[in-house]
Amino acid sequence: MSAYPRANAAEIQGIFNRIAPVYDQFNDRLSFRLHRLWKRMTVKWSGAKPGDRALDLCCGSGDLALLLAKSVRRGEVVGVDYSSELLAIARDRARQAFVPASLSWIEADVLSLPWEDEQFDCATMGYGLRNVTDIPRCLQELYRVLKPQAQAAILDFHRPDAPILQGFQDYYLSQYVVPLAEELGLAAEYAYISPSLARFPKGKNQVQLARQVGFQAVHYPILGGLMGVLQLHK
Repeated sequence: MSAYPRANAAEIQGIFNRIAPVYDQFNDRLSFRLHRLWKRMTVKWSGAKPGDRALDLCCGSGDLALLLAKSVRRGEVVGVDYSSELLAIARDRARQAFVPASLSWIEADVLSLPWEDEQFDCATMGYGLRNVTDIPRCLQELYRVLKPQAQAAILDFHRPDAPILQGFQDYYLSQYVVPLAEELGLAAEYAYISPSLARFPKGKNQVQLARQVGFQAVHYPILGGLMGVLQLHK
């Protein structure tokens, strides 16, 4: 999904297809592998338990979906993404791993999910909400497909409030992320990160949007607000 206008959806879908071969390598280097810890925290906050039917939105190469599979065990996990290339990588990873749950991958738009109401016991989303073109609509769709009493957890980057952390983030993006993207030949593809951060609602605003949809919501900042998890309860 994309932070660009919806008219450019095909272009952005192409961008994510192009970055797919280096997506995992980039995430490891970008976060110094800490994204793996944050994703485990996200699965914990989703409330996933054995036997659940779990949904992972904007699943990318499958990190959260595979972690969910360990938590739901004899249950089911469905990973959804708009990028066919990332889904292909997720399928390959799942085939090479021990997956203690039924696992499937669906190419779909998270703004129009292909299920009837109240189908899932829990859900996760990692680094996807910031990039959708309509955040309220995405939250509405998530609310619709979750069962009553279900929980969800959404992990993403944020623009921090503290000026010193804003300065650190600007430095990190310009001096680390941009050179790394250039090294991988993907400078243009990762140019969307800074504008997407600038437009992304901060934690308290995410909570307000989630409550307007019907969720009970709490936002947990990580690293002083550079990262955060929005926990939802239907």
